[in-house]
Amino acid sequence: MSELLSQPVLTGHTPSMKVASYYGGEINFVKTDNLRSFQISGQFTDHLSDAGNAIIGKSALRERDLITTIIGATHEIVGRTALVNKDDLPANINQNIALVRVKETHSPEFLSAYLNSDIGKLALWYLSRQTGQVNLNCREIEQVLVPNASPEFIQFIEDIYKVADTCRIKSKKVFQEAETLLLTELGLADWQPKLETESVRNFSDVWGAGRMDAEYFQPKYDEIVDAIKGYAGGWDTLGNLVGLKDKNFVPDADTEYKYIELANISGNGEIADCMVAQGQELPSRARRKASSGDVIVSSIEGSLDSIAMIGGEYDGALCSTGFHVVHSQTLNPETLLVLLKSVAGQMQLKKGCSGTILTAINKSEFRKIALPIVSDEKQAEIRRKVAESAALRRQSRELLERAKRAVEIAIEDGEDVGMGWLTGVRLGRPGV
Repeated sequence: MSELLSQPVLTGHTPSMKVASYYGGEINFVKTDNLRSFQISGQFTDHLSDAGNAIIGKSALRERDLITTIIGATHEIVGRTALVNKDDLPANINQNIALVRVKETHSPEFLSAYLNSDIGKLALWYLSRQTGQVNLNCREIEQVLVPNASPEFIQFIEDIYKVADTCRIKSKKVFQEAETLLLTELGLADWQPKLETESVRNFSDVWGAGRMDAEYFQPKYDEIVDAIKGYAGGWDTLGNLVGLKDKNFVPDADTEYKYIELANISGNGEIADCMVAQGQELPSRARRKASSGDVIVSSIEGSLDSIAMIGGEYDGALCSTGFHVVHSQTLNPETLLVLLKSVAGQMQLKKGCSGTILTAINKSEFRKIALPIVSDEKQAEIRRKVAESAALRRQSRELLERAKRAVEIAIEDGEDVGMGWLTGVRLGRPGV
């Protein structure tokens, strides 16, 4: 691989967590949990400041870089590879991820499809070391053999990537349209918090809330709640509008389950992947059982926007106790998803967080969240937008999977067969 690269493969680093000024900025800090095959998940637990980014400036990411995981508990984790997109930036990586920067004369899209293929993953696995965990180092990645593809085949793969990226970008846009539709309905489309630095409260307010921290009483939270309470369609508390599944489910030791945790949730309310294991192998926090149509909501500050709707493929899945699991007869799951991911929901979730070591929103504060009773007509519009966004995301993933499969077929049976298979799939004809 080394002749394909513009620089040696290198890893990032984690700036000292003891230096507060290194964190809290706008630079996405990509860790193992953020990296999935083909994509970087948008739920970041940390963001670097300019100062923190400067400490590890050599691994700052650029558009069309490739990054791959090099340390993990299993071979399924090691070798996850993604192409960096413009909207992933600015970003940097930690020490468990390697940066592979391809020369301008070569194709990062083709290399991405190859490294994500079964053949590419096997090559990475072959070079890795299995000790207490699976490890790859930078020099080992450089030893991976890459097939010499023709310019025509490479262009074919690049074209597929472009269409997939167009679908991905449009998916995000359509989801944002659903959010804008909802916020416009609430009169919050252009909302910005007022620049008030103090709030005077009666002792009875503090006593009634059971909170004494100044953050809880900031005026910006009142502005959001007042807008919801003034909604023409009416409002009520989340505790009255949804059912909350908060009873522990004890998995059967010998039964196989799908298990969803915070790291599995990506930007637009999508469950990117999940762990599949027998009950005896699941972590002790796998104690919430979700059903199709439920919405799972992160309770942990720092990942409050990790919210997803449970689709049919995850019916009966278990999820972490770090989620609140809810369903509603008044609000459809798509509207509930958009509400809680919007500023109207996020501000209230943030307000409700408390704690020291692990700051989170508990059940009682979660139930206090004010929700508008959105009209059936608006809910139907939001549902259509969310469904369209999800369909575009699926189309994007399917295209990338097809590109990967075409590379595998080209290696095994020749490029003509690979391109023929891919053309057949694109035209709707049966493939291999």
